[in-house]
Amino acid sequence: MKAYKLFKLRKNGSISSLFINNKVILPLNTWLQAFSFPTEGFQLRPGWHTMKRPIAPHLSKKNRIWAEVEIKDYEKCKRPESQGGLWYLSKWMKVKKIL
Repeated sequence: MKAYKLFKLRKNGSISSLFINNKVILPLNTWLQAFSFPTEGFQLRPGWHTMKRPIAPHLSKKNRIWAEVEIKDYEKCKRPESQGGLWYLSKWMKVKKIL
């Protein structure tokens, strides 16, 4: 299924997750398995967090970039509209293209 994810854009042009395990550079066009990394200050919601649309009003856009992703083996997570509404928490994600 097609979805969207906001990534941290590094100075060298590579991308990583915004907060959890953000030292890992994420390749394009490769299936990436989600792992759980319990982190103090963050609610545990295992999986890649993606959106139906590239909209996340609660997050800064500075040094960040949206990408179209493909996800599989996912569940829906209802969130307030101020947090983008519906999230998908997936076990697998492939970054298809940077927007």
